Amino acid sequence: MDELIPRPRAEIAPGAVHVPGWLSLAEQADLVRACREWSHPPAGIRHTRLPRRGVMSVQTVCLGWHWVPYRYSKFAEDSDGAPVKPFPGWLAGLGRRAVAAALGDGGTAATYRPDVALINFYDDEARMGMHADREEHSPAPVVSLSLGARCVFRFGNTENRGRPYTDVALQSGDLFVFGGPARLAYHGVPRTLPGTGPDGIGLPAGRLNITLRESGLTDPG
Repeated sequence: MDELIPRPRAEIAPGAVHVPGWLSLAEQADLVRACREWSHPPAGIRHTRLPRRGVMSVQTVCLGWHWVPYRYSKFAEDSDGAPVKPFPGWLAGLGRRAVAAALGDGGTAATYRPDVALINFYDDEARMGMHADREEHSPAPVVSLSLGARCVFRFGNTENRGRPYTDVALQSGDLFVFGGPARLAYHGVPRTLPGTGPDGIGLPAGRLNITLRESGLTDPG
C-alpha cells in the first residue's frame, strides 16, 4: 500500500518482525469478506467466556481448531457445540508467504503448516490483555494480520506481563510474525483507534485480527 510517509519494516525483538502495508487493499477486502462468512453460525463468532475472569471484550471465531480457554477442541464447546469450521488451504498458503516475507527464511516458510486460525473482532471498546500463546504443541511462528481500525499492539517479554515491552502501531494491511525466541512472548492490544480504518475494504468500523498458528495436534477424526 502506498503511503505518504513510508513506515519501515522493523524487528521488534529477535524473531518478531513487523511488515507494514503487506496486504493490498484488494487482499484486505477479500479477507474481510471471508471473515464475514466465517462469523456466521454454526460455530460462529462469540464472546469467549474465561474461567473466573468474565467475558472477553473481543469476539472470536475459529478455523481448524476451536479455542476453548485454555485448550483446543474440534467442536465449539462453549457456544453451539457444532464442529469447528475447516481451515482453508489458501489461508495456509497466505501464512507461508507471510513467514517468508517477515523472517526471510525460505526453509521455515516452506515447512510452515498452519492448521488453526483465530479471528478476533474489536469494536471501539474492545481490548486484549497481555497473554502468551501456549496452547499449541508446535514451536512454529504465529502470523498476525490486521484489518480495519488501527491499534496499539503491545509486544512484551517471555517472562511476565510487565515491562519490558514495545508498543507497535498496527494499521490495516500490516503483518506481524513472531517465532523463535519470541514465540512465547506476552502480547496484547490495550486500545484501538476508532475511525482510522481505510475505505474500500468493507469494514467501516472496528478491527479484525487474523492469527495463524500450527497447533501440533492430531485430528481425532
